[in-house]
Amino acid sequence: MNPADSWRPTATHARLKARAQLLQAIRAFFASRQIVEVETPVLSKAGNTDPQIQSIRTGSGDYLRTSPEFALKRLLASGMGDVFELGRVFRAAESGRQHNPEFTLLEWYRTGFSYHRLMDEVATLVRFCGGENFSHWPEERLSYRQLFLRHLDLDPFTADTGLLAATARQHGITDVRLERRQWLDLLISFVIQPALPAQQLTFVHDFPAEQAALARVRPGNPPLAERFELYLGQTELANGYQELTDADEQRRRFKAENAEREQRGLAVYDMDEHLLAALEHGLPECAGVALGVDRLQMALGDYDSIDAVMAFPFSRA
Repeated sequence: MNPADSWRPTATHARLKARAQLLQAIRAFFASRQIVEVETPVLSKAGNTDPQIQSIRTGSGDYLRTSPEFALKRLLASGMGDVFELGRVFRAAESGRQHNPEFTLLEWYRTGFSYHRLMDEVATLVRFCGGENFSHWPEERLSYRQLFLRHLDLDPFTADTGLLAATARQHGITDVRLERRQWLDLLISFVIQPALPAQQLTFVHDFPAEQAALARVRPGNPPLAERFELYLGQTELANGYQELTDADEQRRRFKAENAEREQRGLAVYDMDEHLLAALEHGLPECAGVALGVDRLQMALGDYDSIDAVMAFPFSRA
C-alpha cells in the first residue's frame, strides 16, 4: 500500500452505496414483520467468557461488546417482544480475508419460534436482500453428523481425538496438538467448508452438546445442542440458537468456560450478572440468530475480501 493513499477508503463509492441499500433492505424486512429495532450498549462491564472469542478491553477496564446478545435477551425478559439490532461489534485477534476486529452484526430474536422455524426466516431474509443474486441458489439442511459423514466418512460424536488428528493429517494438516473440539472446528474450517457447494445455502444443525454455547441442549444419546450455522456458498454467514432459558445452567456454563480460558492461558472474565438475573426473572422461549452483514455484502458482490465492502478496515482506521 502506498502511504500516500492510506487515507482513501478501500471500498469503492458504488460498494458503499450498495451497502447503504443493503442496510435499508434489512430494516424494511423487519419492519414488514413488526420486529422492533433497538440499540443496546457497545461498552460492557463483562467480557465474553467463550474461549473461542476474545474481547477488547478499553483503557478504563470496560469491554467493547462482541455481540449484543446479552442485552437483547434482557429486553426479551422485560417483555419487549421480538427485537433486532444492527450495529458494530468488536473482537480481538480477528483479521484476515473475512475478518476485521470491528464489523457489522445483525442479531434478532423471535419469541415462540423453534430454531428450525428461524432457519426459514434467515433463508427468507437472505433471499430478500439478495434479490436475483440468490434466487436460483438451492438450499440444503443437514445435521452436524451428516456433514461429517458426507465429507469425511466419520461420525463426529464417536470419533476419538486420535482419529480426528489422523483425518486432519490425511488432508495435509500436521504439526498441531489440539483438543477434541478444536480438531472438529479445524476440520470444518479447513476441509469441509471449502468443499461446500459454491452457490448454495447450507444450514448445519444439531451440534455436539459441548458446542452449545448459549443454546439449549436436547437430551438423548448423544445429547444435541439445538443450534445452527448457515453457510452462503463456502462462507459462514450466520449462527443461531434455540436459546437457553435456565439461569442455573447458564451460570454453570460461564464457570466452565472460564475454567477452559484459564487452562488455555486466556483472560478470565466476571460473569454477566445482568443476564443471569434476566434469566432468573424469566426469558421467554425463543430462538435467536446473529448474521454477519459484511460477509453478506461480500457474497452479494462476489468479493473475496472484507476490505472490499468496508470504507476503512482496521488497517486504515
